[in-house]
Amino acid sequence: MKTSAKYIADRIRLMIATKQFQVGEVLPSTRELGQQLETSFHTVRKAYHILADEGLVHSEKGRGFIVERQTTTLDKSDRLEIGAEKMRKLLEELIGYGLDESELDELFQEQLSFMEWPDRIESCASIGETNELGRMLADAIRKDVGVRSTVLNVNQYNKTVGYDALFVPIQLINKFRDFAETGRLLPVVYGFNPDTLLSIVDRAAIETIGLVASEEKTIPKIINSLKMNISFEGSFVAGVSYGKSLPLFVRDTDLILYTAESEKLVESKIPERRRLKLEYQISEKSAATIRAELWDQ
Repeated sequence: MKTSAKYIADRIRLMIATKQFQVGEVLPSTRELGQQLETSFHTVRKAYHILADEGLVHSEKGRGFIVERQTTTLDKSDRLEIGAEKMRKLLEELIGYGLDESELDELFQEQLSFMEWPDRIESCASIGETNELGRMLADAIRKDVGVRSTVLNVNQYNKTVGYDALFVPIQLINKFRDFAETGRLLPVVYGFNPDTLLSIVDRAAIETIGLVASEEKTIPKIINSLKMNISFEGSFVAGVSYGKSLPLFVRDTDLILYTAESEKLVESKIPERRRLKLEYQISEKSAATIRAELWDQ
């Protein structure tokens, strides 16, 4: 059962072993992962405790469950005992289908030859038109699916060779078609978080929207996208942050929009009522595809 605590623990154990989750990394919250897998947070918590009992993760108050080590603390005899029990159950099921000893041996050897670790998804990268937009996409995938990924920009194709899977915006997919010959190319459909867009529209009195980003090239792409998604008759102003300084226009702007890259600076200087963080949200279909690729391997 794919929503059982045992199944979830098995998948996370594999993702830790293959370094999809790194030592020191905080796992998705029990509620967040429960929503992603359409199960209860109690089930996810039970799965996390299974992993904690094996020494793979530990919990910290206020943070959640954190990866402690990449491999289980079980010794060889315990690992063999677990493997033998799983093999016994599988063999009983296959014998029930009429497979004899030679067929079982042939099947085992055949499947073992197919089990090549480089073909598994161990490392992922999210592609953005700029590094900043790539980070926004990576953050959305992490939040919506629970999968972490390195950020690459559209001009870094030469660096994709080190990854097993690429999360690529659907409008950029043609630039990365060749990657499908060596890895998994996963097109992603996404957009601004609808709640953020509604919050902008609901502020009927605003006349000027300011955008704070960390890369100049990010600005026109975000503004063009905003104009396509909301009806705003006022004006946009935009600029990048420099060190500990914000653009001067933030003093006279009704609403400040900002990216994750400029989050700390903006939130330390701008009152909450005057700011909104821009975040992406991936489509349900994209989330389901990524989830299937990494959770159902």
